[in-house]
Amino acid sequence: MHLSSDIKPVTYLKSRAADLLKQINDTHRPVIITQNGEPKAVLQDPASYENMRNAIGILKLISLGEEEIRAGKVVDQDAVFAALEEGLTGK
Repeated sequence: MHLSSDIKPVTYLKSRAADLLKQINDTHRPVIITQNGEPKAVLQDPASYENMRNAIGILKLISLGEEEIRAGKVVDQDAVFAALEEGLTGK
């Protein structure tokens, strides 16, 4: 993060929205919007936002998988492949 360019007051957003959107889309870095010196919002380009959402989804799946392993909800790999083969071949 570049503090001088990635943190802006809400008044900057109001007066220079187009410039700020160009910066965000050119650099792919989010910008923190402050109000009365406190962070209030984060602006981010759509591609970076989508990538972040996808990453969070993957992390949630990994976390769920780890919980199932700890709870003993596991199936042996050979049993899984045997069931798949049986389902595909009908044997």
